Formats: sequence, C-alpha cells, structure tokens
Amino acid sequence: MLNRVSIGSKIFDIVNYILLGLIALVMFLPFIHVVGSSFATSAEIAEKSFLLFPTEFSLDAYRYIFSTDTIFRALLVSIMVTVGGTLWSMFLSTLTAYGLSRRDLAGRKYFNFLIVFTMLFSGGMIPTFLVVEQTGLLNSLWALIIPVSINAFNMIILRSFFMNLPAGLEESAKIDGANDFSILFRIVIPLSLPAIATISLFYAVTYWNTYMHAILYLSDAAKWPVQVLLRQIVVLASGINYDGAAFTDVPPPEVTVKMATIVVATVPVLLVYPFLQKYFTKGALLGSVKG
Repeated sequence: MLNRVSIGSKIFDIVNYILLGLIALVMFLPFIHVVGSSFATSAEIAEKSFLLFPTEFSLDAYRYIFSTDTIFRALLVSIMVTVGGTLWSMFLSTLTAYGLSRRDLAGRKYFNFLIVFTMLFSGGMIPTFLVVEQTGLLNSLWALIIPVSINAFNMIILRSFFMNLPAGLEESAKIDGANDFSILFRIVIPLSLPAIATISLFYAVTYWNTYMHAILYLSDAAKWPVQVLLRQIVVLASGINYDGAAFTDVPPPEVTVKMATIVVATVPVLLVYPFLQKYFTKGALLGSVKG
C-alpha cells in the first residue's frame, strides 16, 4: 500500500520551495546586476540605478581594462601563484595532516595544540613583514606563497578525514611491506580525493584573491597579481591620477569599470568550481566529526 503524503507535508514542502527560491533569487540578482552593468553604456548607467539586462551592449569597460598588456601579465602572475601555491600548500598540508592523524605519533597532542593556537593568535602584520624581509622574500612571488603555505583550518579538516579512514587499510599495507610514504601516496590520498579537492579549492581561492600580501611585499609593479592591478584600474577610472599604470584611453564610467573588474576577477574561479563541485560538499562533511 502506497504511503500518502499528508496535506500538511505538501504545504510544508511548497513553503520550503518558495522560501528557497526567493533566497536563491536574492543571492543571484546581484551577480546578474554586476554582469549586466559591466556591459551597459554610460547613458543607461546614468539613467538606471539598478540594472539587470542592458538594452544596448557596450564593451567599453572591458576594452579599457584590456587596453594594455599589463593585465595579461598580471593574470599570468595570479595563475602562477595560484597553481604553484595550491600545489605547495596541499603537499605540506597533506604531509602534516597525515602525520598528525597517526595516533602513535610522539607528541601528537602538543603539535595539535600549537597548530590550533595559531588559529587564535598570530604575530601580526609588522612582525610578519620583518620575518619576510629577513628571509629575503621581499619583492619575490614566493612572498605570496611561503608565509601562507599551511592554513591551520584546512589542515585540521584533512587530518580529521585521514583519521576516519579504516585503520585496517594501513595495517594490511604494512603487512605487505609498504612504508609510510607508500601508504600515504598509494592508499590514503586516492581514498581522500573528495577532501583533497575541497581543500585545494579553498587554497586556490585564497591565492587567487591575494591582495594585501602583494601590497605589503611587492614593490615591483611587474609582479603584481591581477587583484592589485584591477584595483589600480578602478582608481584610474575614478579620476584619481596614479603614476604607476599606463592607461591612456579615455576611461568609461566608473561604475561599469568596477563591475567589469569584478567579472574579470571572478570568472576564472567560476570556471574551475564546476569541476570540483561534486567533491565540495562530500569532502567538507567527511572531514567533520561523525555522530
């Protein structure tokens, strides 16, 4: 006999769908507004305070942004920092998380405490700058990677994920003569792809959005990542003179340039996210505490 859904359950489901649809619409409309405004003309931007779909498309803002080769160099720098930094951070985080997941590790609680302590307290901007300066990393792309090589929160998620793997897998591998590195790279990592993909996305977004570290540690404009350069483009479009950039075209309206810079800075991450989406929720939840 089929179970009949009560009227109350149907009403509850309908209300949920309506609320979730409204929430999704509220979150999606600003994105449409940003994209639509970036393609709008100056007259339409001045006429409408909130724009979703422009009646006349214009590429002036994007022509202004890409009017110099500097933007392509900055994009290349951001890609190099993002790819290299993500690989480096995942390598260190995976090794650290696997070591701390071993219950037979001497001083395991002490090391865990030190790592958690860094989530609550940090040295601050000036001491960190002095460390970067003394280590010779100033004005180097390594200054955007080395100081943030390991994120304590990401490492703890990986450690929790590794601890939830069946202990029998490692014991069987050791009986077959595998060492710790073989167990990690041949057994643990292949079984942990959802968590690794999720943490990789966290690191990649952090490196792609690098701004403050670039401002503090890089004095050479040729090494600026795209976030810093886009900020200078917005400054120029606002009518503020800045001697460090070489944009000679007449700037389009400030609003369209701001919207276009947001699109340029966001699209690369949006292109990567769909490939990792199927791992995202699973990886984040599997690293949590099981009930």
